[in-house]
Formats: sequence, structure tokens, C-alpha cells
Amino acid sequence: MQPEAEATLSPAECRDLYHIAGIMIPPSEEFGVPGANDPAIFADILRSLGRDLNGVRTALAQIAASAGGNFAAVDDLRAEALVMQACERDDAAAAALSRAILQCYYRDDRVLGSLGYEPRPPFPKGHVVEQGDWSLLDAVRGRPQLWRDDRGG
Repeated sequence: MQPEAEATLSPAECRDLYHIAGIMIPPSEEFGVPGANDPAIFADILRSLGRDLNGVRTALAQIAASAGGNFAAVDDLRAEALVMQACERDDAAAAALSRAILQCYYRDDRVLGSLGYEPRPPFPKGHVVEQGDWSLLDAVRGRPQLWRDDRGG
């Protein structure tokens, strides 16, 4: 089952991204984690594209072009090779594609739990930070102003 396309991607782009996410991070029964094309994770990917949208679109177009114009039509072995080839490129599009998938995958509660992390935000529970010596800031406080005040007065 493939999730429905978000308004930010065409149906073909959404379909290809879904397939690519599953290739990049397949599910693992051994570790009890879903793949990156799990419906909840994939929905998070689509919601979180933001600044990576254009880069992801470029990467999807590059992969589709490498597949002869139709990534969905290639067999699984060829699809995996094309995705790995795309991820090895050292360009902004490959970085955007990888970032879009990886950031959402590694913030999923099931994945965090499998890595031994408590799936929670840092607050309100917070993390303990030892108090330091605030007098170390006295030298900074005593310095003259280092910036120009543009507030007009």
C-alpha cells in the first residue's frame, strides 16, 4: 500500500520517493524496526520536506532519468543500484534526499527504542546540566559594545 501524494509532490514523485525510502532503509525483523517507507514514517517525510523539497525533486528527477524516465518500471535490483548510485553523488540533491528520509526515520519512536533511546523530547523532563562558574562571563560582560546599533536612535 502506497500513501497518497502530498500537495508538494506529484503522484509519480510521491510513488518514487516511497519506493526509494524503502530501498534506502528496509524493515528489519531482526531489530524489530520498520522501513523508511512505513506509512507513519513516510507521512512524516512528506510533511517535513520543507527546505529540502527542491533538492528532493531534483534527486527524484535524476533517478528517474537514470531509469530511462520511469523509475517505477525498473526491477528491484536495478532500482536499488540506481538509488545507491544517486546517494553516492556528492551534490545538494543527494544530500537533500538522504536528509529528508534519514531525519524522519531516526525520530520515529520505534526506531529510537530499538537503538536504546527513550523516545521522548528533551523537555519537559529535560536533561541535567551541571551549573558552571558564572563569573567566567564577567570578562565578556565588561567588554565594550562590538556591534553597531541600527535601531535608529
